[in-house]
Amino acid sequence: MRGTNRRDFMRSGAMLGAAVVSTGLASSEASARPKIAQPNGAGSKARTLGSGKNAIKVSYGLGLGCMGMSWNRSFVPDRNKMIVLIRKGYDMGVNLFDTAEAYGPFVNEETVGEAIAPFRKNVTLCSKFGFDIQNGKMTGGFNSQPKHIREVVNQSLGRLKTDHIDLLYQHRVDPNVPMEDVAGTVKDLIAEGKVRFFGLSEAGPESIRKAHAVHPVTALQTEFSLMSRDPLQDVFPVCEELGIGFVPYSPLSRAYLTGYINERTTYVAANDNRPTLPRYRLGSVIANWKIIDVLVKFGNQRGLTAAQVALAWLSAQKPWVVPIPGTTKLAHLQENLWSSDFEFTPDELASVTAEIKAIPIAGDRYPTPQTR
Repeated sequence: MRGTNRRDFMRSGAMLGAAVVSTGLASSEASARPKIAQPNGAGSKARTLGSGKNAIKVSYGLGLGCMGMSWNRSFVPDRNKMIVLIRKGYDMGVNLFDTAEAYGPFVNEETVGEAIAPFRKNVTLCSKFGFDIQNGKMTGGFNSQPKHIREVVNQSLGRLKTDHIDLLYQHRVDPNVPMEDVAGTVKDLIAEGKVRFFGLSEAGPESIRKAHAVHPVTALQTEFSLMSRDPLQDVFPVCEELGIGFVPYSPLSRAYLTGYINERTTYVAANDNRPTLPRYRLGSVIANWKIIDVLVKFGNQRGLTAAQVALAWLSAQKPWVVPIPGTTKLAHLQENLWSSDFEFTPDELASVTAEIKAIPIAGDRYPTPQTR
């Protein structure tokens, strides 16, 4: 397989990014930080999740997924470096940061909480509940019992060093707990000031409607990328009808759509879920490379990387789509943010979409269905 232009971008992007944000970076380690003016593009490209009193404005129309900074991506970066990265992201205009109790478990919330403490009031902090965790380990089950939701929120608030969570998601629908009970519990937490907005993750149309009837849902977070396009058919119509924002997780298909993963990539199975996913098996990695070819061909003519084309395509689907690509590298963060500068023409969007649709996707995204 041929390489993409991502590595070349990293070399030049790191220097360009440093020049763009040099003023902000000088104070990134300061103990107290004032609210800064957002760089050009951050505010002008802002998008809104949710509607009315339940709306959240997101700069660049992109958030920062923080999971991989401490969990589930093979290597574990230096924690202090990740704190610096999050703070530099803020200096660059990022104002939405996504974590969860399950990431680690727990350690990712601790890292994010420390990182955003100097500017906590100026950003949207997102976390999640819903998995069963015993003795610090994921059991593979779910737990959205109302009592447990309250316990999780109280514990998360401590780890996050804050008195409220801006956007609280149910991480997965629990088949053993009525959605009305889940939504009612979060509604009570909102009334108590511990949570501001309610979100769901991997919820199907029926679950979304049940939750929204109890308390307005601000955002649905579900896997969505050029390789995982099912949400367009099943949940997008419901989100549009009800005024719910959509947050794609794994918008770059766990780094595959960057061109960073190929048939030689190895994983640390103890800290990476990709070896368990059919789409990342050797045969699927090779078969799906045709998608990378489409992205590189289109991007090369417009000065874009494969990752930027993939992110811009997601944003082009609806104005209430806010991807949360994760990264552990400043150059990649800048690259992702710059994707918001590109807008497809109708003809370009139709052409790229048609080319992608013509490529059969090898491998399911998970071994078992996630959406309920």
